[in-house]
Amino acid sequence: MKYKIAVLAGDGIGPEIVAQARKVTDAVVQKFGHEFEYTEALVGAVAIDKVGNPYPDETHELCMNSDAVLFGAIGHPRFDNDPGAKVRPEQGLLAMRKKLGLYANLRPVNTFKSLIHKSPLKTELVDGADFMCIRELTGGIYFGRPQGRTEDGQTAYDTCVYSADEIERIVRLGFEYAGKRRKKLTIVDKANVLATSRLWREVSQRIEPEFPEIEVEYMFVDNAAMQLITWPKRFDVMVTENMFGDILTDEASVISGSMGMLPSASIGVHTSVFEPIHGSYPQAAGKNIANPCATVLSAAMMFEYAFGLMKEGALIREAIDKSLEAGVVTEDIADGKKAYSTSEVGDWLANYIQNA
Repeated sequence: MKYKIAVLAGDGIGPEIVAQARKVTDAVVQKFGHEFEYTEALVGAVAIDKVGNPYPDETHELCMNSDAVLFGAIGHPRFDNDPGAKVRPEQGLLAMRKKLGLYANLRPVNTFKSLIHKSPLKTELVDGADFMCIRELTGGIYFGRPQGRTEDGQTAYDTCVYSADEIERIVRLGFEYAGKRRKKLTIVDKANVLATSRLWREVSQRIEPEFPEIEVEYMFVDNAAMQLITWPKRFDVMVTENMFGDILTDEASVISGSMGMLPSASIGVHTSVFEPIHGSYPQAAGKNIANPCATVLSAAMMFEYAFGLMKEGALIREAIDKSLEAGVVTEDIADGKKAYSTSEVGDWLANYIQNA
C-alpha cells in the first residue's frame, strides 16, 4: 500500500524526534512492502519566523491531501515569556485542530515493566495500569467566543461553549472504544457547577441505553483527578471535554514514569494527526538527547488507527519494549547507566525491525 504522509516537525526537539520516527516507519514499510511518500511543511514558531503564520495555508493544504500527519512539537520560550505577543505558535496548533476537524484526542496510558520504578507513584498502584483517555479537542473554552479583555484591560473573559452534536460525537467514540477494550466507560464532567457539563451528562445519558454491554460511570473532574493518582487501574476508557482532558491527560502521564514515552492520536474529519504528548523541550533542542519513543509510538498509532495495519504497529511496540529491556534509552530514563543519543535509539529500533 502507498500512503501520503505530511511531516510537520515543528519547533525545539521536533525535527530530531520526528527524524527517528521516520527511520522506524521506513524500516516497517520496507519490511511489509508498503510505500510512504513524505512531504515536509512548516508549523509553529519556525513558521512564524519564515512566513508570519504558525499554520500557513500551504501546510493546511498538504495536510488535507495527506493520508496522515506525523507531528513533532511546537513552542518557543520567546513567545512563552511575552504575554503581549500577537501571534503564537500554539495558535497554529489550535488552527490545525479546527480546520482539520480533529475532534478527538486519544491518549493511551500504560506502564512499561522496566520503567515502573520511574513513576512517582507506588509500584503497586501503577503496575498494570492500562487505560485510554479520549479528549474532545475542537470545542469548549479554548475555542468559545467571546474571548478577550475589557477596554481598560483589567478584566479578562473566556467562554466555554458546547453543542449537543459535538458532545454526542465524542461520547459515541468513547462507547465504541470501551466496547473494544474492557467495556467500562468513565464520563468526566463538572455537572454540579457548569451548564456545559450538565449538557454533557444529558447527552451521555441519552446515548447510554444504546450500549447496554458497557458499564458507565459519571465522575466529577476533581474526583477524577484524585482517582487517577490513587487508583489508576480502575479506569478503562475515559472521555471528557477539552480543558478537563488537557489537564487530566498530562496528570496521567506520570503513571508511565516518563512523558517521553507517551504517544497520542488526534482523530479528524479530514485526516488524523499523530504526535507525542510532550512539548518542544527547547532546552534540549539540537543536543541529540531527547527521548524519541513517544514519537515512534505515535507512528505505531498511525499504522493502527489511520491505516488499520495492526501487525506493523505491534512490531514497533515490540521494538520499543526490547530497547527498554536492553537499556538502549536516552538520558531521561537511563537511571545513571549508559545513556544513548536520540539518533542511536532511532537506529537501534530501526535495526531491530529490519532483523525481526
